[in-house]
Amino acid sequence: MSTNLLDFDLEGLTAFCEQLGEKRFRATQLFRWIHQRGARNFDQMSDLAKSLRQKLATCAHINALPVVSEHQSADGTIKWLFDVGAGNAVESVFIPEDDRGTLCISSQAGCAVGCRFCSTGHQGFSRNLSTAEILAQLWFAEHTLRQRLGVSERIISNVVMMGMGEPLQNYNALLPALRAMLDDHGYGLSRRRLTVSTSGIVPMIDRLAQDCPVALAVSLHAPNDALRDHLVPLNRKYPLDELLQACVRYLEHAPRDFITFEYCMLDGVNDQPEHAQQLIRLVRAYAHGRAWCKFNLIPFNPFPASGLQRSPQARVLAFGQLLNDAGIVTTVRKTRGDDIDAACGQLAGEVQDRTRATERMAQRRTITLTPISLHQEKH
Repeated sequence: MSTNLLDFDLEGLTAFCEQLGEKRFRATQLFRWIHQRGARNFDQMSDLAKSLRQKLATCAHINALPVVSEHQSADGTIKWLFDVGAGNAVESVFIPEDDRGTLCISSQAGCAVGCRFCSTGHQGFSRNLSTAEILAQLWFAEHTLRQRLGVSERIISNVVMMGMGEPLQNYNALLPALRAMLDDHGYGLSRRRLTVSTSGIVPMIDRLAQDCPVALAVSLHAPNDALRDHLVPLNRKYPLDELLQACVRYLEHAPRDFITFEYCMLDGVNDQPEHAQQLIRLVRAYAHGRAWCKFNLIPFNPFPASGLQRSPQARVLAFGQLLNDAGIVTTVRKTRGDDIDAACGQLAGEVQDRTRATERMAQRRTITLTPISLHQEKH
């Protein structure tokens, strides 16, 4: 059976090569060819022994995901929809800026968390992605963009695990993917520029802190348990006190000195001045005399099944100003890619179901984009 080498971090690839009777440095060479140079054909790997190349050709391959569609926005945002089989599709979104390029990656086909404001959650959960399927999104985007632009230097400087799915519910596949992204022989991303977003799975936040502490973003969306139980059902298992204590613990290992709290602004639901005041009191209760978090306010993009509407922009800005005035750094997310349905909360695209000839819609849970007004925050 042939093995997709995108399924391995460097440690895993080393173990695979040792099974073939090869030394560790061969795994490092192979890893560089795959991730730094984007090679998919073993014949390209000129500094590998011919015997090893022949051996690899019989037992391994390097496969990206089939591209169902690609759309480019007028603002430069690119959205790819990838086929992951059985009628399922996931998307990745590339957001270019003058000083960085950010790629939003999916970790699951669908999502089981069921947040009320999330279209992906309304679709239900299909399956976890493999490490290869997670890494293939970055591998494809990075090397496709390099080829199109005719450059050899790195294009993607920031990766956010904020596409479809709850990353921490797919931890065993996520962890090697993160390590490959961070590895200097791979993509060489900074821990500060690799972000995992979670709805708040407390035990896995603690595990991530020990195994691979990267930047952490938490989907908060409510200032009290009663409201968060309604918006984020996972809160019934891990209520706010447990979640925020886990966030404080994470800071001891995190590459940044703050946690980002994502807050989707819902008209008449969580956007009133009293909600802002509750958030201020909540954050201060865990501050211990330090500024330990920032808020990213997200304009909601409505979809029919949610029964929710977007907060007016003036109310979003006023809400953010209350938090800023209390000393809590707050940004408002700038929407990118609206014209290709790549903005936060919009439908991501469609893929033909091969067995039923029906369309399956895919939408990212959330993506990190460029904040505007109030304060500017770089990813």
